[in-house]
Amino acid sequence: MADEELLDAYSAAVVRVAKQVLPSVASLRVRTRRGEGGGSASVITPDGFLLTSAHVVDGADTAEAAFADGTETTADVAGRDPLSDLAVLRARGDVPTPVVLGDAAGLQVGQLVVALGNPLGLSGSVTAGIVSALGRSLPTGRGRVVDEVIQTDAALNPGNSGGVLADSAGRMVGVNTAVAGVGVGLAVPINANTQRIVGALMTAGRVRRAWLGVAAAQTPLPPPLAARLSRRTGLQVAQVVAGSPAAVAALKPGDIVVAVAGEAIVSATNLQRWMLEEAIGRPVEITVWRNGALVDVIAVPSELSG
Repeated sequence: MADEELLDAYSAAVVRVAKQVLPSVASLRVRTRRGEGGGSASVITPDGFLLTSAHVVDGADTAEAAFADGTETTADVAGRDPLSDLAVLRARGDVPTPVVLGDAAGLQVGQLVVALGNPLGLSGSVTAGIVSALGRSLPTGRGRVVDEVIQTDAALNPGNSGGVLADSAGRMVGVNTAVAGVGVGLAVPINANTQRIVGALMTAGRVRRAWLGVAAAQTPLPPPLAARLSRRTGLQVAQVVAGSPAAVAALKPGDIVVAVAGEAIVSATNLQRWMLEEAIGRPVEITVWRNGALVDVIAVPSELSG
């Protein structure tokens, strides 16, 4: 019996994805003042843009990219965004065919996914597993987190960062970014928000974000308010930066933010979704619970610097 006939559906799907995606995955060699490191990247446009993790190229202006077909090229770091752990490079030479981008919004827990990259310097490695959970949060820096992170049990190791997490159709649905433990890998999702970030990095080399100037944490709502709003949590303000948009709007420590522009706020990630470029300089109504009453204030977010 031919080997092809012996392949079960699971194996056949992984083999198909490997054949389709691996040619578009690069092994990166990165040199910085801290030394030499490595990671993975994927071709996302025919004219040479590559997508990787921001931490892979942290402190570097260029990287050497090598592909399975023997193609090698220097790639310049076109832009990086540590707050989403995404970075874009531009190859100086020819690159293979781009990956097909999917949409992580359609993923389901238990679904087959395939991780492709270069763990521990072993180029062209493929591991497979399932989507273990969805909606995880990944801390990145400056109090920010990446929303809707994909958790998978597909084996990931150092060097996989920046590589592809693909579905059974060979569509890229995530950028492998972290190993949280044995059998616990995390990937930044490919969705409308991350594609917007990637587009900004390709065209401007940076991502503009709005800023309020508050430090806040999720907190239980007082029982009467929870019953009134039909939800259990809000976002309690712990600190307001002097002179910030939040200070100008008279937000105060102890306020519990429950809504922005009429939309429920139950966690810090909900608030972050509002802090996009479109919010810069535009008045927005923020509803808070203060001294036993709901109070509306108007804030005008400024641009996050640095």
